[in-house]
Amino acid sequence: MHDLKSIRDDPAAFDAGLRRRGLPLQSTELLALDAKRRAAQTRLQELQQRRNEASRRVGAAKGKGEDATALMAEVAQLKDAMEAATAEKVAAAAQLDELIAAIPNLPAADVPDGADAEANVEIRRHGQQRNFAFAPKQHFEVGEGLGLMDFEAAARLSGARFVVLRNELARLERALGAFMLDLHTREFGYQEILPPLLVREHVMFGTGQLPKFKDDQFWTREGFGLIPTAEVPLTNLAADQILDEGALPLRFTAYTPCFRSEAGAAGKDTRGMIRQHQFSKVELVSIAHPDHSPAEHERMTACAEAVLKRLDLPYRVMTLSTGDMGFSAQKTYDIEVWLPGQGAYREISSCSNCGDFQARRMKARFRKAGEKGTRFVHTLNGSGLAVGRTMIALLENCQEADGSVVLPDVLVPYMGGLKVIARHV
Repeated sequence: MHDLKSIRDDPAAFDAGLRRRGLPLQSTELLALDAKRRAAQTRLQELQQRRNEASRRVGAAKGKGEDATALMAEVAQLKDAMEAATAEKVAAAAQLDELIAAIPNLPAADVPDGADAEANVEIRRHGQQRNFAFAPKQHFEVGEGLGLMDFEAAARLSGARFVVLRNELARLERALGAFMLDLHTREFGYQEILPPLLVREHVMFGTGQLPKFKDDQFWTREGFGLIPTAEVPLTNLAADQILDEGALPLRFTAYTPCFRSEAGAAGKDTRGMIRQHQFSKVELVSIAHPDHSPAEHERMTACAEAVLKRLDLPYRVMTLSTGDMGFSAQKTYDIEVWLPGQGAYREISSCSNCGDFQARRMKARFRKAGEKGTRFVHTLNGSGLAVGRTMIALLENCQEADGSVVLPDVLVPYMGGLKVIARHV
């Protein structure tokens, strides 16, 4: 959510931010509605004062036994005028809220300008791409070859964009989640949370999924939304709270299923596990002091990178352009893992600093010791990592010519000592 006062103070800067996003300028329309709302509020206050005075004169006239008919008619007219002013104020406020709620966050100054992913900027790479003595297969070919990845069974159960994992791959999913949680909690100081998977609409609004992206979510008949990411409940732990400055930063992590309708993904990644309606992810969320959120952003990204380093998977880090960032982000780093079967880098984590954009929607604030006033916190989120895509990366990078998969050493304890996943006969 945007601060109307800052738009009033510098509408040109607000429009410049929208222009960098490739969006039409909106300060004029916003400020016109704001002026209409404020004028109606001023008129309402004036009418209230006049009505109070007229009511006082009615009482005085009756006390003296005088005819108060005209005065009572004036009071009635003022009441009607107040109702009209209230309706105008409410309508203008509703229009203003609807318009401003659909406007994305403004990009940070150091975000590269561009219309789409072509303008993203690579900032570093880590790890060596493996030289295969054979043509590496894509993950679904490896998984199906092992007899452990079943898309046909999933289609019979649920349709497209689902998978059934069996035996060692089912355990690998669980092992990856546990490994990531242990790393983030034991070494990086994140607090493990097990949040609800069903949330109310105002929770989705707080993190920016509503109103603009309602069709991207799954909804129950009772009005609950299935979480598209644990960012939603984790970030909202700070909603409607006034935190002590000394408690910041709060760092949360959760391993959860995630659910997305993929409404705009027709024809994209239809084979395999890259883009599914249901997938698992370990999420990282920070509730930070505004002065420290850029440093927290770098720290969070490094925590996500650490997972890939421990698994010895090659990757690169990209700064997203203004046209490729998510709705709530002011700056985003994408971590892209190398997939030799595809011969391409693919996103495995997005780490975003949202500034105070989500905090304003959620009314998440903090107070400095000894001060009465409050400030909005900054919120950050990132995947640490997407578990299914990490499995994809392992299957493609660790495959052998005979179709088996050699597991990284750090996962062996989580796999009960298993070092190689081989085909079931």
